[in-house]
Amino acid sequence: MHEDILLSNERIDQLYSSKIKIIQSSEVFSFSIDAVLLADFADSLKKKNSKIVDLCAGNGAVGLFLSQKVNGKIIQVEIQKRLADMARRSILLNNLEDKITILNEDLNNLQGLISKDSVDMVVCNPPYFANLETSKKNPNQYYAIARHEIKVTLEQVIEVTSGLLKFGGKANFVYRPDRLLEMLDLMRKNNIAPKKIQLVYPKKDKEANIVLVQGIKAGKDGGIRYLPPIIVSEDNGKYTNVIEELLYGKGK
Repeated sequence: MHEDILLSNERIDQLYSSKIKIIQSSEVFSFSIDAVLLADFADSLKKKNSKIVDLCAGNGAVGLFLSQKVNGKIIQVEIQKRLADMARRSILLNNLEDKITILNEDLNNLQGLISKDSVDMVVCNPPYFANLETSKKNPNQYYAIARHEIKVTLEQVIEVTSGLLKFGGKANFVYRPDRLLEMLDLMRKNNIAPKKIQLVYPKKDKEANIVLVQGIKAGKDGGIRYLPPIIVSEDNGKYTNVIEELLYGKGK
């Protein structure tokens, strides 16, 4: 049925809770629970003229999932050509070409493509690991670029985010807890006031391995909310009810 939209070694996966289909391949970095959590964490935007930007978009997962809860336009930015092309075809697969566009660009080169101070919300799943000489990197370039700051640093991500956002616009990130302080410092340095933090734990007796952070451009200091923790799996390895609902919808 979809053979004409798939290339070799590609498949179509589905987020059953939203009916969104997404083109994936074992040869490149596929979306993970991080993308689902980030799309759920970000606010719903009902204004039809709102503008949302998805930085470090990968194969488009976050923007695709977010499309179900926003009424405005979504612009996705992805530097890797193959991933951007997969995102473009997933947009067509879901008939979302009037709502989502993909830019195959370095996010540091968005001048003239997205106006400064024009965006209502930014979402981003940045590379988690610093690009150190001692870092062990995956030999697969798609995995390495997605996971390590090879093409972009956290500081660059947050600088660009601040430049894009309107005053009062919201930034939403999913990141590693061990770099949370660094992220918060960079947000405040770039006039984004941290306002909401939520930790995600693989199991109830394990340390957090994911953190979700929301900030407001030019917001006042203070007033940070710490949301209830999210537990991904039960002791028996099955997803908790919260995650089951995110992945498969209510009543599954």
